[in-house]
Amino acid sequence: MKSKAWYKKQLKCKPVQITRYTVQAVFLLFLLYVGLQFYQFYQHFETLGKTPFVERPSAVEGFLPISALVALKVWLTSGEFDVIHPAGLVLLSFFVGAGILLRKSFCSWICPVGTAGEMIGWLGRKLFKKNFEMPLWLVWFLTPIKYVLLLFFVAMVIQMDIFSAKSFLVDPYNKVSDVKMLLLFLNISGFTLKFIIVIFILSLFFRNFWCRFLCPYGALIGLGSIFRVTKIQRNEDTCTNCEMCTKVCPQRLKVHKAEKVNSLNCSACMSCVEACPVKDTLNMTVANKKVNKWFVPVTFFVLFFVVIGIAKMTGHWDTIISYQEWKELIPDARYIGH
Repeated sequence: MKSKAWYKKQLKCKPVQITRYTVQAVFLLFLLYVGLQFYQFYQHFETLGKTPFVERPSAVEGFLPISALVALKVWLTSGEFDVIHPAGLVLLSFFVGAGILLRKSFCSWICPVGTAGEMIGWLGRKLFKKNFEMPLWLVWFLTPIKYVLLLFFVAMVIQMDIFSAKSFLVDPYNKVSDVKMLLLFLNISGFTLKFIIVIFILSLFFRNFWCRFLCPYGALIGLGSIFRVTKIQRNEDTCTNCEMCTKVCPQRLKVHKAEKVNSLNCSACMSCVEACPVKDTLNMTVANKKVNKWFVPVTFFVLFFVVIGIAKMTGHWDTIISYQEWKELIPDARYIGH
């Protein structure tokens, strides 16, 4: 068992990572609470009012990226903001927009799937004493998969004419898409369970397997890094090539070989910066100017809560679907198709 002195040393040397792990845990617990609250909301209507009514948590719409993507198309082309799942549109727009300046901060700080991936990777290190590295050829082969998936979904939305997109948003299928997502996990199929088990096993051996190779949402957010506003810069003159930066990188980037970390996979977690033993050898920069290692996470969360606050105050957070309409839709949700 590690001593108090060890924990104090870790807190002093890696305050951002300790904070990140704490924030990840808090958000994971919060989302579990949201899930429980949404289940209670669903149960009220599923049991025809035999269980107490619980308000539907709008945050659940963060798990509806396809609906939000269609809503984003409608908003950008017609100026009409989605009133069915407005919180989903707010969250998608913020995460994608923030990716331009703050890279994939969402992925490394609050994404529940990313948090689970890191926890499974930690478990793998405990079981096997390390996470394994893939051959470079296999990395190159797997990396395009998430971009192919992203292209499929984006192309599907782009090819929709505006009338079809608007019709989709008010379609009963979209209205209960959050309920259908819940039902997917409540009545998990054999294929889905097998898929989850496979991803779990792969993540034990290969750290953050899902995030690195399969997540289209992360791929979309990461596209903001193309503009290269924010990046990690390495001072080659002071670098000792100890490779500590590469060893701690959740995305398995070869930081110790890069002058500038421009990879679309960089999630601005600051692990590499804190792991570097030589001062000012690795620095986060914005527009090529060095910034404090707290800049990205602090800016991300300030903007995150400001955006949500504005959305709530302006009526762009809660759905317009009424109690009566939920009462009609939810009992038949499992039978509603599109």
